[in-house]
Amino acid sequence: MPMPPSRPRALITDFDGTMTLTDFYEVAVARCLDPDTPDYWASYAAGTITHFDAMAGIYRHIRCPETVVREEVLPDMQIDPALPEAIARLHGIGWDVIVVSNGSLWYIDILLAELGLGDLPRHGNPGHFVDGQGLILELPTDSPFFSPQHGIDKSLIVQNALQSYERVAFAGNGPPDLKPALLVPPELRFARTWLASALSERGESFHRYERWSEIVKYLMEKEFSS
Repeated sequence: MPMPPSRPRALITDFDGTMTLTDFYEVAVARCLDPDTPDYWASYAAGTITHFDAMAGIYRHIRCPETVVREEVLPDMQIDPALPEAIARLHGIGWDVIVVSNGSLWYIDILLAELGLGDLPRHGNPGHFVDGQGLILELPTDSPFFSPQHGIDKSLIVQNALQSYERVAFAGNGPPDLKPALLVPPELRFARTWLASALSERGESFHRYERWSEIVKYLMEKEFSS
């Protein structure tokens, strides 16, 4: 079912490594991972578990207390501090902003709420933190965009938006963002790090960004120059 638009255009954006400079996964693994964690990625590569199962398994082996994760790990993700102003400006020129993630809403909710963006629409994997058991990742089985492989199907969200909005843009950084990025026009495609390299290798056009707020600057300039 197409999502009901509140504005005529939509920017669908990844969170980890897109609205932040670094993924939660990278920071948490570097600082908090149990050294006896099994090699879940090897099992995923062998096809014995899903991508979601690999992520969930790793997150269960985070051994920093929740207070340390909140006070030290989450700040190290370096969320773009200009998000509130940038999103307000986009809303002002007719763009919805929709967050999509194969990570966990547990930390996304915390970081967005700290910036006063708790009402921003978002789709991701629920979760909760338990000291000694890590971040317990949950499948969003009640979501219309549910994927047993990743939790959330970003491509399905983009396809859905294309049926509802006049224009749809996409921003991302990692491997799960390649397919959804290719669904939108090149002039509305934004990428950094891995995604930027993958699109370049395929000869696909896109706009490179470093901070998420740079995307908003481009969209505003395009809006007022057209």
